[in-house]
Amino acid sequence: MENITLGQGGILALLGYATVFAGLILLMLLTIILGKFFMATAKKTVAPAPAKQEDAPAAEAPTAPGSAGQLKLYNVEPKTAAMVMAIVADKMGKPINELRFLSIKEVAE
Repeated sequence: MENITLGQGGILALLGYATVFAGLILLMLLTIILGKFFMATAKKTVAPAPAKQEDAPAAEAPTAPGSAGQLKLYNVEPKTAAMVMAIVADKMGKPINELRFLSIKEVAE
């Protein structure tokens, strides 16, 4: 077995670190590129929402007894919104018809 000098050991260590960091940088770039590619393809597959006609005001729909009116949902399914409202009412210890939810929005991307 050959003896390695301190200088040669330092060079070998630096080459090893450089190899590892180069690999990590390549993985990071690959992840960013693939993420942008999949986000672009996901945006293409989502159907655009139909245009809303704002010429005539919509008639107010009658609300159920005990309700507080319309609830706006942003990127949340009605089933998920119902579960969120039920959980909030349960944690607060109040009946759901005594709470007023104005909107529910998903905040995670």
